[in-house]
Amino acid sequence: MEKKINRSSDRVEEKLAAFSALPANEVYERFSISNDGLSGEQIEEGREKYGPNIINSGKKDSVFSRLKEAIINPFNVVLLIVVGVSYFTDVVLASVPSYATIVMLLIIVTISSATSFIQSQKSDAAAKALQQMIVTKVNVVRQGMKKQISIEDCLPGDLVILGSGDLIPGDVRFIETKDLFVDQAQLTGESNPVEKYTDQRDYENITDLSNIGFMGCDIVSGAARAIVLSTGNDTYFGTMSKSLESQEEKSVFDQNMESISKLLIRFMLVMVPVIFITNYLTKNDLLDSLIFAITIAVGLMPEMLPVMITSSLAKGAISMSKKKTIVKKLGSIQTFGEMDILCTDKTGTLTQDEIILEKYLDASGKEDIRILRHAFLNSYFQTGLKNLMDRAIISRGEKEGLDYLKRSYVREDEIPFDFARRKMSVVLRDRKLKRQLITKGAVDEIIANCAYVEIDGEVKEMNEELRKNAYKISEDNGAEGIRVIAVAQKNEIPDVDAFSAEDEKDMVLLGFIGFLDPPKESAISAIKALKDNGIKTVVLTGDSKAVAINICQRIGIDTSNSYSGSDIEMMNDGQLKSACKKAQVFAKLNPLQKKRIVETFQDLGHVVGYMGDGINDAPPLKQADVGISVDTAVDIAKEVADIILLEKDLNVLDEGVREGRRTFANMNKYLKMAISGNFGNMISVLIASLVLPFLPLKPVHILVQNILNDFAQFGMPYDNVEEEYIQKPMEWDTTSLKQFMFYFGLTSTLLDVLCFAVLWFIFGYKSPEQAEYFQCGWFIFGVISQTLVIHTIRTHKLPFASGKAGRELILSTLAVVVVTLVIGMSDLAYILDMKPLPYTYLFYLAGLMVVYMLIAQIMKNIYISRFKKWI
Repeated sequence: MEKKINRSSDRVEEKLAAFSALPANEVYERFSISNDGLSGEQIEEGREKYGPNIINSGKKDSVFSRLKEAIINPFNVVLLIVVGVSYFTDVVLASVPSYATIVMLLIIVTISSATSFIQSQKSDAAAKALQQMIVTKVNVVRQGMKKQISIEDCLPGDLVILGSGDLIPGDVRFIETKDLFVDQAQLTGESNPVEKYTDQRDYENITDLSNIGFMGCDIVSGAARAIVLSTGNDTYFGTMSKSLESQEEKSVFDQNMESISKLLIRFMLVMVPVIFITNYLTKNDLLDSLIFAITIAVGLMPEMLPVMITSSLAKGAISMSKKKTIVKKLGSIQTFGEMDILCTDKTGTLTQDEIILEKYLDASGKEDIRILRHAFLNSYFQTGLKNLMDRAIISRGEKEGLDYLKRSYVREDEIPFDFARRKMSVVLRDRKLKRQLITKGAVDEIIANCAYVEIDGEVKEMNEELRKNAYKISEDNGAEGIRVIAVAQKNEIPDVDAFSAEDEKDMVLLGFIGFLDPPKESAISAIKALKDNGIKTVVLTGDSKAVAINICQRIGIDTSNSYSGSDIEMMNDGQLKSACKKAQVFAKLNPLQKKRIVETFQDLGHVVGYMGDGINDAPPLKQADVGISVDTAVDIAKEVADIILLEKDLNVLDEGVREGRRTFANMNKYLKMAISGNFGNMISVLIASLVLPFLPLKPVHILVQNILNDFAQFGMPYDNVEEEYIQKPMEWDTTSLKQFMFYFGLTSTLLDVLCFAVLWFIFGYKSPEQAEYFQCGWFIFGVISQTLVIHTIRTHKLPFASGKAGRELILSTLAVVVVTLVIGMSDLAYILDMKPLPYTYLFYLAGLMVVYMLIAQIMKNIYISRFKKWI
């Protein structure tokens, strides 16, 4: 397989290198296109030839593969082994052949496989339906018109238009670029963006190709036109997806599942040899002892765990979607439930996301329409992503009658925004052929590049007094919650065709534009609700500290400690940890500083969520344990997020968290009940093997008992969850699992021993000839006790009286109790190599159940008193 991947990768690299070396006009010719893009006929042919633009990493996710997984699993394999042995003993060697046991076992295999397959199909359908609600789009030129299409519909030969925040939809050849920087970290691991051009330059590795963009990478800044060369599995990323997938860090959910699997394997490695040796020494039957030990190994495993986990997650995802929360990765629901730190941007989350242009001030602080005029020219003529401030400037400019400027100037060039410079510029020419560079951006960065300042129409050389006055205007407005950006210009510019950031110096500071983005009325209650649910909200924003503090104070976030990006830059890791322990406001941050803060909270042992929707949010979204974005976010933010909100509101997030915790609680209930019950049964088997002259249960009994216990919990994903469980973050740790397994496994064993005593002393089932009666009695008790105790364990309250179970769980447990009694008390028992018990056993069974429920309730109280928690 590795050689096959390498050969495929080599072919793709050769193709990309060849296209990189071609002149642009030849690339057009190769795909038979012009600047009008693909024709209607070419689009139809392309769809038929290339199919959807999807990468298949090699993981089979077809109906057949899910059916195969449902049939071939440890539980079914052991059952089929038992079928083989039963055929040999009941048919081949028997004087009167009997097929009853074999037929029953095959029916169980069929039911188990069908249930697993149906649940898997439902979960897969639910996941796909949710995925389709979030569509990533790309701008293309087709049939001479610019339009937006889903990335999935992109074809080789498509002419794409890319800008800041866009995902590259396939391997592309850049035809036009302007200050284009691309993030290739997921291919190269390099965190710094790479500049791309239209020509081929010296390179060592394929990812160094200067005029080639790779699928899955994103545009950090700048703009480009490109021709799509390859899509889907034919891309460089497609050939590398297997190896890249193996390098991905495991999620919190995957780590928890892995730790639980290791715990079960350790117990299995201890229990199985002990039970095998014990039975062999006491029963002197090697084959029966071996099959019995193998069955015990399977019995220790919660066979339906994958089905229950997937069902719970899918049900949770559907419930969350009804609360405007779309789950892209089902495993993130569990992480959502564990989250105790929420890092969030300010704009649109805490504020109304309706930026109002409040002021346009000159460098002395007086209102001046000229400042709005220059800001309007900058925002209107830029080709990059127009943010809320750009739209507010253009809207206000049009209201002030500045529309004529659109026809009075021509854009000659631009220097796109990036997060290092924190500004963007346009070069314009008017009708008199006069050229000027107009720049707007962050106050600090603009002032640092201004050698002059204009006040009352007079240009003065920048000095310390004027600089301090400019900063004071910005700070005074920031203290009022008004976000300020600076505007500058430069008339004396070189006579060149292309401009760069080097030209943004010795400028003239013109003034400031002030924006108001008031806090949401719902933000105060949302912050309080998150706090009540055990989640600390931390604001990470690119805005100034003064603006951030003003907003946070108004919505109830502690601002007694706050830091800016420059403070963070000076801190070592230890100092930043100390800052994160006491601060909830971090301002004027760049993307890598946001990522570093998220990482620091993780190092402090927190499960961190990050909520953002901009280009600058991509690094922290990737770093967070659970990335949260909104459906109006830029492509890269939506792509890397685990969860998408359909409404940019913390109240929606809080509802999603609560639903996630309900799902997490029900999964945890199943896991703890299944493992503690199975563990208790194994201890009981070990004790019985030492004292009984026959096997306490046959392999088929253990397997059928396990599957009935699992069916009893099929209603668990729909169970009610008490409010107390969802008011604080939950964690899934193996220590808690071991404690629970010990307490309630041994409780189960104690009652099993009482059941043995009833069957041995009261009913007199002591000899090997009466083994089938004994086995039937323990089979009935084992299934019903584990079924009824679900109602004790599922709540910290008094079962049936205070903590009401969900309807589905009540029905599933009731059905299993009825089925078990029908099997054990009728001739159906013979099919499972048991003999039906007399009806008098039901009275003793009822007594045992009452005792079990009482002891389980007492143990529950002791457990809660000692460990201060329940599920």
